[in-house]
Amino acid sequence: MSNKKKDAKVASLNKKKSRKYFYSFIKRLFDILVSLIGIVFLVPITIILKISFMLTGDFHSIFYSHNRVGKNGEVFKMYKFRSMVPNADEELKKLLKQKKYKKEWEANQKLDNDPRITKIGKFIRKTSIDETPQFINMFLGDISLIGPRPLVPGELDAHNGIHEIYESVKPGITGWWAVNGRSATDYEKRLELEYYYVEHRGFKIDFLCIFKTIKVIFTKAGAK
Repeated sequence: MSNKKKDAKVASLNKKKSRKYFYSFIKRLFDILVSLIGIVFLVPITIILKISFMLTGDFHSIFYSHNRVGKNGEVFKMYKFRSMVPNADEELKKLLKQKKYKKEWEANQKLDNDPRITKIGKFIRKTSIDETPQFINMFLGDISLIGPRPLVPGELDAHNGIHEIYESVKPGITGWWAVNGRSATDYEKRLELEYYYVEHRGFKIDFLCIFKTIKVIFTKAGAK
């Protein structure tokens, strides 16, 4: 290869790196701005939900935190509004002793018509209000607005997922899977959609995710 061709190749690689750094910088800046706005709205939502929980006789914390795997396999605490009974983890162990629940959990890491979900929980899940405390995680840099769904430790291995792809970016509050079928897809298809985002990430697909997320929230498509 001639020096001229080598120089052109190096210049092309440097240009791609510059675009990548610019994209990452703008995306982080956007995440901080959105998370600050989200946290402001989080305050009145928290007050309203707390009162709603208390009116149903539930005086436990309305927040729930769970270990999730982030970029480069680092584990962090992800925050959500609690949509299940306070002792959900203990109840899950009991449910998994039943074959029908165990089979469904092993296949999807979730249960359709989960008996642990409260009436208020069903509403905040349908409207995605339960996800809003994740703005705290976004501000801290654990997650991004757009990215693959944050998984629990061991979940990716259980479904033969590819760590090198899935964990090469920050997980997101919403993402390509979330706006393209969400709970209506099987796990294999879900991973394919997440890989697609990672391999094609950029401003265009991010803006498309935001637009489609708004549409999903209002139509409740694929939500369970």
